[in-house]
Amino acid sequence: MVAALGFVLAILAAAILVGAVGASPVPGPDKDRTVTSESVAGLFLVAAPHMADPRFAETVIYMVEHNREGGFGLIVNRLAMAQDFDAFLAEVGVETNDAPEGHALLHYGGPVEPQSGFVLHTADYADAATIPVDGRYAMTPGRTILRAIAEGRGPRRYLIAFGYAGWAPGQLEGEMAAEDWVTSNAEEAILFDRDYASKWRRAFDAHGISL
Repeated sequence: MVAALGFVLAILAAAILVGAVGASPVPGPDKDRTVTSESVAGLFLVAAPHMADPRFAETVIYMVEHNREGGFGLIVNRLAMAQDFDAFLAEVGVETNDAPEGHALLHYGGPVEPQSGFVLHTADYADAATIPVDGRYAMTPGRTILRAIAEGRGPRRYLIAFGYAGWAPGQLEGEMAAEDWVTSNAEEAILFDRDYASKWRRAFDAHGISL
């Protein structure tokens, strides 16, 4: 599934982040973002070992939104593909002479709207499209943040993802009641490092239960 997604991303990259702000399902500042005391926004949602849905088996999801309207999160432990950074910027329409050396790591953020791109990042960066989460991290769709990254004005750490995980009102609560998920603190090392093979185990251990 991840390999197939990488092929899709390579084809769709030119269209993804160009229109992501307008297409983004993330609530804007004028939407009701009321959270309850049970909100898991700002936490890791970690798939339980018995997770039956193969799309989410052994996944770690950073929850950007969770309120009475539903939930929105990005999977952070599934790398889809790596692409030369300058080639990636060209494909998404970002013009710059300062492309970083190395590769852009493109992640599978979830099964919903894989044509939509998002940047999950530390909160030291913000533009007009940024959705702050908890004072430590934020999420930004669109090309402005990619240009900032290329020019050295971007966030200290970031993760580029395509697609997202979404839940209707009450759906995530039902899945958590069925013990399909556990939560743990969103540690920066787990969120942004490249040791993908161990992220699920580390996030699960952070919940307080060793596998």
